[in-house]
Amino acid sequence: MTANSVFLLAGAFTSDSAFASWGWRLPFLVGLLVLALAWYIHTRVEETPEFREAERALAEKEKGEKNSPLRTILRGHLGTVLLAGGSFAVNTATFYIIITGVLDYTTRELGMDKGAVLAVSLCVSLTQLVLIPASAALSDRLGRIRIYAIGAIGIALWAVPMFLLIDTGSLLWLAVSTFVASCFLSIMYGPQAALFAELFTPEMRYTGASLGYQIAAVAGGGLAPFVMVLLLEATGTSMAVSGYILGLSLIALVSIKVLADRARSH
Repeated sequence: MTANSVFLLAGAFTSDSAFASWGWRLPFLVGLLVLALAWYIHTRVEETPEFREAERALAEKEKGEKNSPLRTILRGHLGTVLLAGGSFAVNTATFYIIITGVLDYTTRELGMDKGAVLAVSLCVSLTQLVLIPASAALSDRLGRIRIYAIGAIGIALWAVPMFLLIDTGSLLWLAVSTFVASCFLSIMYGPQAALFAELFTPEMRYTGASLGYQIAAVAGGGLAPFVMVLLLEATGTSMAVSGYILGLSLIALVSIKVLADRARSH
């Protein structure tokens, strides 16, 4: 949200040549704010009692008995890591498609105004400030996997209508399509951190949850804008992108189903 705001301001107060030369770099400076926030969380937020107890237990062991969490994860919990990544790839992919891919598609292919599209993206991002905490709180009462699955199903059902609305070239329908998609993404984002953490023991939690998230970030978010461009060039229709999102949604639902079955068996 902050990056989009800086992007809009940089575009408004620089010429096209200046923006192409150095103005586009300004939004990336927002990363410094994220770094400061991460430092504050790391130094001020208390660990859970469960984590502190696990830390004490590990400290009592001899150094020679300690195992590498990464090695242990890869040997004994790789399936859970892959399921976590598979369940979240659709979220990261769809997020980067509606934030970056759609910006390129609507301005280059549909001839829409870049500033107006960025403004829509900014407004849609604002809604997540409310929806993500709300879905997280709801998952505390109804269960992580249940809420998470609702979001994945929603993304699957909305994949085709979303691009049908975007293809109209209307700013209003662009806002509607990305807003609904953002709602389903928020439903998944809310419980995601707690869900991933609860898949692993305290000793393995940081490594396992991080690996699962990063697999999804690379396979989904990192590749999504490139995959979108390749699909559009190869097929000439945005329905190919909808099919891509739908395919990732099915992978997510299968992963969620397996994780739910495992949870019930334990």
